[in-house]
Amino acid sequence: MANMSKYLSTRLSSMESPIQFRATKTDNAAKNLPIHITLWLNGDSNIMNRKDAATSVYSWWQYQFCDVFIEAIKPYLAGDNPAFSSERKCAQDALWVCLENGLRLLHPFMPFVTEELWQRLPGVESHTKKESIMICEYPSPIESWTNEKVEIEMDLVESTVRSLRSLRAQHLAKQKNERLPAFAFCQSKEVAEIIKSCELEILTLATLSSLKVLLSGVDVAPAGCAFENVNENLKVYLKVQGNLNAEAELEKIRNKLDEIQKRQEKLKKIMNASGYQQKVPSHIQEDNANKLAKLLQDFDFFKKEEERMESEADRQH
Repeated sequence: MANMSKYLSTRLSSMESPIQFRATKTDNAAKNLPIHITLWLNGDSNIMNRKDAATSVYSWWQYQFCDVFIEAIKPYLAGDNPAFSSERKCAQDALWVCLENGLRLLHPFMPFVTEELWQRLPGVESHTKKESIMICEYPSPIESWTNEKVEIEMDLVESTVRSLRSLRAQHLAKQKNERLPAFAFCQSKEVAEIIKSCELEILTLATLSSLKVLLSGVDVAPAGCAFENVNENLKVYLKVQGNLNAEAELEKIRNKLDEIQKRQEKLKKIMNASGYQQKVPSHIQEDNANKLAKLLQDFDFFKKEEERMESEADRQH
């Protein structure tokens, strides 16, 4: 933690006063990311049980702040590219807010270390720093930081990164640091826009050389790629030609088809049961109809993937 704090302090040396986070949608992913991180921080202060609180604060520091936010903003903080001036300012502001609040959250569990690191934080004009972290107020939720839309968008970005990392782990065991091109196959324009707006963050976190966004109904799935299903609206592909085991990918696809078919049959059995229309509430019937439609859509997608991968397997033979 000390090394991390020292590194971050150097990145804060040129910052001015921190921004006031508002529950508004910004046009750039670098501005959405700080909001997402501080929203997560905002939720942590509701934890009352000491053991749960310690686990939650640790989780925020390790898996949100360090693993996601700090890694994602490195391209904006590296150098002094004027094209990133606005993003750099947002990132620096968020760093200060998260470090200052995060240290106060952690103080009851690590009093001496947090005091030392808190004292090293650079001052800002709009914030009167007290003599010790011990006499600071403990962080409490701030309503204006709440932004459900940003949370949903960043959850999609993180799910996308996890899927791409999973593909890398499966197919690049001996070349873990190699950057490969990837593709995001989106079922809707809305999802495509979210991925496009967060392209640099995904490239950075998933260690990619490029990311091309494809739209269902307009583009076709790329050849020579392994793929992962992020959700019903998004699939990701990693270009691993030469390392692609088509037979193994085929087995995965067929297992997925079997799983979808079983879920379809189970849902159809429920929907076709005697008295279903009369006894089941309308909103549940509507939810089940939507689930079935999504399952049919997924089944159609994986059937096409099966055909594509069979062609890949034939070429490898």
